[in-house]
Amino acid sequence: MKKSLAFMMKTVAFCAAIGLSCGGFATGSRAADKVLTLRLGHIQSEQDFWHLGSLKFKQELEARSHGKITLAIFPNSTLGGDRDLVEGMQMGTVDFGLIAGVLGNFEKSISLLELPYLFNSQEEFNKVIHGQIGDEIAARVLKSSGIRIMNWWDRGPREVTSNKPINGLADLQGLKIRVPEIPAMVTVWRALGANPTPMAWSEVYTGLQQNVIEAQENPIPFIYGGRIHEVQKYLAFTDHKYEYVTIAMSDVRWKGLTKEQRQIVTEAAAAATAYENKLVSDKTAEILKTMEKEGLKVTHPDKKPIAAKARTAHEGYAKTVDIDLYQRILKTLGR
Repeated sequence: MKKSLAFMMKTVAFCAAIGLSCGGFATGSRAADKVLTLRLGHIQSEQDFWHLGSLKFKQELEARSHGKITLAIFPNSTLGGDRDLVEGMQMGTVDFGLIAGVLGNFEKSISLLELPYLFNSQEEFNKVIHGQIGDEIAARVLKSSGIRIMNWWDRGPREVTSNKPINGLADLQGLKIRVPEIPAMVTVWRALGANPTPMAWSEVYTGLQQNVIEAQENPIPFIYGGRIHEVQKYLAFTDHKYEYVTIAMSDVRWKGLTKEQRQIVTEAAAAATAYENKLVSDKTAEILKTMEKEGLKVTHPDKKPIAAKARTAHEGYAKTVDIDLYQRILKTLGR
């Protein structure tokens, strides 16, 4: 009882600090009349597909609950970076986060999905995450971290932007490239001969502007949403990683919902997922054309030597995580 009271007081304090009412924690006879306000944080701008998908999620929650559930959305790392969002969900002070590879710091098995050149296509990636292995990884994440993966959102393949053209493996040697704080990516980029520099996304634009780093890598919509083409001259189609972001939920919050509320959240998340995935499919090429018109130059390096070199680091990394799971991924892909 003391722990529950302490948790409630902590959450009320958090809500007050960010200007929200804590309707979801109402008690007494009028609790049923309260609007449940859930909180979602992400690291991208209001122009990014992540934010548009979040707005769709909010719309669906309100429509399906007849206004009894709403969503407060905090973009631009307002609630902190990826790790902060995960920790907030673990405590129950954040209800939802759009989270990708940083989950590997809380459950190692998901980090296998972060190995550059593990997948050759979006179809290969989807075959794994929307199948038995994806379900198993999500179950492991829930058990070890208390984070419930509701759905996987598409982001498209990751590409490299840089101050110099990237035409092949030789151009990666010594390249000071920003990568997320994800050990699998650091390991593989180091094997490629680059100088990977983990850095929070909120620091990347300034880091490139001030030449602290020379390059970064992300999906095209993410690059555009972060206005990276304003401080980088080139984009190389490396397709080194087929990308996702999870719409993830605090299991603390999930357990506090009624059966009806859980169904509404599940259905709303599925609708938002379909919407965001279609945006990525329909609009990525258009976004690239916009960036090219604004001065970004595109190169198409020979990916085969880069992929072959990257894969020399896969098995060694997998042995530190779960070699059996890694081998099952390869088997699923027919390798």
